[in-house]
Amino acid sequence: YRARCRIKSGLSCIEQEANVAKVKSIYQCQDCGVTSSQWAGQCAGCQAWNTLVESVQAAEPAKGRPVGYAGTIPERSKLSAIRPERLARLSSGYSEFDRVLGGGFVPGSVILLGGAPGAGKSTLLLQVTTLLSANKPCLYVTGEESLEQIALRAQRLGLNGDQLECVSETRVEAIAAMVEQVKPSLIVVDSVQVMQVESLSGAPGSVGQVRESAAQLTRLAKATGVIVLLVGHVTKEGALAGPKVLEHIIDASLLLEGDSGGRFRTLRAHKNRFGSVGELGVFAMTETGLREVKNPSAIFLSRPDRVAPGSSVICTWEGTRPLLVEVQALVDSSLGGSPKRIAVGLDGQRLAMLLAILHRHGHVQLGDQDVFVNAVGGVKVTETGADLGLLLACVSSFRGRPIPKHWVIFGEVGLSGEVRPVASGQERIREAAKHGFTKAIVPAANAPKQSINGIDVCRVERISQVLELFDES
Repeated sequence: YRARCRIKSGLSCIEQEANVAKVKSIYQCQDCGVTSSQWAGQCAGCQAWNTLVESVQAAEPAKGRPVGYAGTIPERSKLSAIRPERLARLSSGYSEFDRVLGGGFVPGSVILLGGAPGAGKSTLLLQVTTLLSANKPCLYVTGEESLEQIALRAQRLGLNGDQLECVSETRVEAIAAMVEQVKPSLIVVDSVQVMQVESLSGAPGSVGQVRESAAQLTRLAKATGVIVLLVGHVTKEGALAGPKVLEHIIDASLLLEGDSGGRFRTLRAHKNRFGSVGELGVFAMTETGLREVKNPSAIFLSRPDRVAPGSSVICTWEGTRPLLVEVQALVDSSLGGSPKRIAVGLDGQRLAMLLAILHRHGHVQLGDQDVFVNAVGGVKVTETGADLGLLLACVSSFRGRPIPKHWVIFGEVGLSGEVRPVASGQERIREAAKHGFTKAIVPAANAPKQSINGIDVCRVERISQVLELFDES
């Protein structure tokens, strides 16, 4: 009898162990969120070193016992029967900021603003919140700085913070309670890397904490309609720090770029569910904070009266407006075995391809020369319309002959040496004429049917034609 009882007791223990989920330890990368069953020095996902941290995996449901859904099933709706509400956007008070956002803040949206240390993220958001707090209730949550530091910055910038509510807090649950009490229209969380959820283990800044903090703040924004502005750090490569899943949770991801020692800052959207991602906002850092630049082309065209060889003016397209940018090139004899190809503000790989096209179809040999190119003003040119102006700047520096100051150049260069058209060609020509340029070198397909006052348009189809125009100038 005792033997049978021991057998039954042993079988019941085995069944319980089989039904109870086992707790396992996993190793998760703090940069990209990739998990691994074993620790490794290098992450297999992002190739970063010493970023795997041990964490406990959530318990799985017992095998053989399917878990049913105990809640109510949501109602379905036909897409044609859904009538979306037109939400009035909230202006930030800065036209350049509103341009990047797509027209202003959308109620219930979550926006992540990233940037390098010293770029002016906190300064810009403090200016926006103090301006909006005069008409709308706003809440500024700081987790990295003290309230005295925020007050000193506002005093230095000459901001009126009589109506702005400030709090120093890092707990997401406490922030949600304050939102229910204050009922603000906009809150700023500075920064998301120091926020933490009390019910979740892990240090602030870890993958789990950043992801869960952003998820709870997003649910808070959607439920209450409050606008949430998150401040994020960037890595040394310039990308937003934290897991990539954070970019999928939020509605908009903005990046404030610019050298901390320079004067100008550019604000660009990398993701925007309520607007275009190609818009560019330009700000100038002054003693009283960031000031928007209404005419960016003027600041990027501060050229001397006598233009040196290797300088050309291109007309690029940023979002919904043209932008005139000066491109400089320096071509010099290479002292090493492999010539250098360095591009600042431009695509380095595309530069190498364009130099090969110049050699093949323009018969200009730069294979033994070091080539350095730079976009003046710290702006980043990402479109292909800068190809033609970039090549002509390299030829100008190589031959030691300056490009005429009144020339403006744009166009895409193909692998067979043809000059291909770009979008919004006539708007670019009009922008150049507005700033006093008298000659435009453009693709033949972008030439306007009617002449534009004050500017002569030269149509080109091949790169050889551009070189002939430069030789005749």
